[in-house]
Amino acid sequence: MGTFITSLKMRGKLLSLVLPLVIGPIFIVAGVIGYIANQQAYLGITKTSKDDLQHMSAFSIDLLNSHHQQFQVYKQDRFRYLNQELSTLAALSYNLVQNEHNQYSQGRINLETAKREARQALKKVNVGETGYIYAMTSRGDLQVHIAREGENVFDERDENGRYFIREICKTARNSKPGETLFITYPWRNEVLGDTKPRNKIIAYRYFREWDWIIAAGGYLDETSEQAAFEKKSFAALKESIKSKKVGATGYIYCMDSKGTFTVHPDSEGKNLIDARDYDGNLFIKEMCDKRSGWIRYPWKNVTDKSARMKIVRYEYFEPWDWIVAVGSYEDEFYREANKIKSHIMISMILLILGVGATSTAMVFRASTIITSPITHMIEVIRRVKRGHLDERMVVNGADELAEMAGAFNRMTEIIRRNREMEASLAQQGKMASLGVLSSGVAHEINNPLGVILGYAGYIEGKMSEDDPNYKYIHEIKRESKRCKKIVQDLLSYARTPRPTLETTDLNGLLQQIVDFAANHTDMRGVEIVTEFAPDIPKIELDGDQMRQVAINLILNAGGAMPEGGTLTIRTESVADERIRIQFRDSGCGIPTENLDKIFEPFYTTKERGTGLGLAITKQIIDQHHGEITIESTIGEGTCVTVTLPINKEEL
Repeated sequence: MGTFITSLKMRGKLLSLVLPLVIGPIFIVAGVIGYIANQQAYLGITKTSKDDLQHMSAFSIDLLNSHHQQFQVYKQDRFRYLNQELSTLAALSYNLVQNEHNQYSQGRINLETAKREARQALKKVNVGETGYIYAMTSRGDLQVHIAREGENVFDERDENGRYFIREICKTARNSKPGETLFITYPWRNEVLGDTKPRNKIIAYRYFREWDWIIAAGGYLDETSEQAAFEKKSFAALKESIKSKKVGATGYIYCMDSKGTFTVHPDSEGKNLIDARDYDGNLFIKEMCDKRSGWIRYPWKNVTDKSARMKIVRYEYFEPWDWIVAVGSYEDEFYREANKIKSHIMISMILLILGVGATSTAMVFRASTIITSPITHMIEVIRRVKRGHLDERMVVNGADELAEMAGAFNRMTEIIRRNREMEASLAQQGKMASLGVLSSGVAHEINNPLGVILGYAGYIEGKMSEDDPNYKYIHEIKRESKRCKKIVQDLLSYARTPRPTLETTDLNGLLQQIVDFAANHTDMRGVEIVTEFAPDIPKIELDGDQMRQVAINLILNAGGAMPEGGTLTIRTESVADERIRIQFRDSGCGIPTENLDKIFEPFYTTKERGTGLGLAITKQIIDQHHGEITIESTIGEGTCVTVTLPINKEEL
């Protein structure tokens, strides 16, 4: 079967593999129709359960309303009691301050001592669990406070944005002597871990002699002895609601309009506004938006094997901003009827799963047969695009894909041959251009260099070696000679000039080069560190050529560090009577794809480079029977290693 399909054209493959998939939609349509019919029957069954849910919802609302009415009276009594308690504490604090002022007035203590004693006395008074006594001036400067003494709080706002401190200061200044004033405002103390505002009551009096507003404050839910009773009563209410069962597993739950559950068997205190049902619908958000009505959604508990349809009646209790919901599963009300529906659903699901599995297997087989060759071709094309022209596509069968693969292989071979031919012609053109260029350069540059050398020699002969300018003339003469030698090297690059060997102190030569290169403009901000091994022997080499090699490598390193960095030049003896020179910089590094081309003539990444620097460098190293290698990491730097033999054969 596999061989037969492979021998077919692509159209034959598509017909033999995809045609059976036409049968699939028939089963899918049948499944959808059966599902819709089942859902309609489900809706008809669940409608009869709404009366029970409506009754439970009304009962829960009545229970909450009764509790609310009862505690409204209780809260009013508690508020009056708290006002009296705070008024007494404010009067007591006022008397403490008055007593200290009297001590000052009678000359027994000074004013500073009186205020200090008053502060210490007021800080010792506690109001409830977290309340306290504080005092401030009519400008909002805190004179007494357990945590913020000395701060100005004149512009403080409560949770509603009201400038309550300004209001306290204004009413205090306008108060009658001995008058106690009150203010209530919402406040959320993050230090105490409050997650929502609590009502805070302040009783305050104005002590004009010191311009002090003396205040006693406390939270309404901390200062009453009946707070525990309220919590206990509210807990009993919640337990009463949670104990009411609806069907076998249904229950009553409550949440606020933002989706935070206030009463729930296992999610109390959680915000589930973004909870989704089994179909992905935001059913909690829908209930919070509508606040009253009916909702029906599929839900799957952890213990359930599959999702079950749940129907919920919910109503809004405005005094507490609560949504009371009564929910139950439909299959618990009509278990017998649901058995019939279950059989229908199971049959349809099995049928759809069977057809789906068959279709999936056939599609998988089709995709494997059709796409595998195409995937292989794409991978080969990508590798060829990256320059690997030796890659070839595997040809199997006799279809259109096999024919295209063969044509691509032939085309790649032609391109590869053409590339090789173009590269050879380009190199020959470069070498021809180099010969023409070298002739012109030698003629145009050698003449002015000869003039420079002549005048430099003339001036050098007129000066004494003790003259401070003698060394500069000597440098001009020496470097002019080196320029002339570089022109000669350019001219003779194609015919491989032979080096003139002399016994040379390599460390001394490199030190001269470092001293010269350190003043080059490309080396600004670059620190050159030398690590020369003192025990390396003298070596036979062409000093001018090796100077050219070193300067090329040093200036290349400087160009790689435009923002500054470190260049380390190191010499050492290695095995087989060889000397190694390393030039390691901390520059930008060289991309991996460029390392193979770095020594090619005329290859350069610089805007004004000729591409001959490293090519000539490698040629010089080769003529000295040495080796040159480059290792580089992007962002870390580059290390150029030159290895030279100590004892050379006759070149």
